[in-house]
Amino acid sequence: MKQGQKQTIKKNAVYFMTITVVKWVPVFEVDDNSQIVIDSLRFCIKNKGLNIYAFCLMSNHLHLIASSTEPFKLVNVIRDFKRHTAKTIFSNLSESQDARHQKMAKIFTIEGQNYSQNVKYKFWQTGNHAIELYNPKFTWKKLTYIHNNPVTAGLVEKPVDWNYSSARNYLGMKGVIDDIICVSHPD
Repeated sequence: MKQGQKQTIKKNAVYFMTITVVKWVPVFEVDDNSQIVIDSLRFCIKNKGLNIYAFCLMSNHLHLIASSTEPFKLVNVIRDFKRHTAKTIFSNLSESQDARHQKMAKIFTIEGQNYSQNVKYKFWQTGNHAIELYNPKFTWKKLTYIHNNPVTAGLVEKPVDWNYSSARNYLGMKGVIDDIICVSHPD
């Protein structure tokens, strides 16, 4: 899909998406920022009809398998999620005395100035690269990819060891988000 091209989200469809921080800034290496994302996902589940089947938050991007209980609302939920998390994280970074946080805030400010709409800051890349999951086998392939992302990156040995993922939910363990809708393996 080309930059700026609109994506059609179908009614009742489930999507794999990647939401990426501009310039791949590793902002989620700061636990407070990761918690903002987790809290926002929880809010969207409870208050905006977001269904999450799998997720993994890495240092600079978020993978989701998601749908919405409201037809055609997934785009709006993700838009609101991105807006809220960007505003909250940018504010925290800007107010921080930590030099690394200030440097990240400056990158987001420069990206906002360079963005065609000339905004105060730009935190998330435009779009979310949504891919419709059209059958159980393809869904499971994407789910496995998401959970193995921290292993592939060399951050942990097993998916269950990564805190910011739904891998634990799939093993019947408590995860950082309780309301994950676990899908069955297609056998």
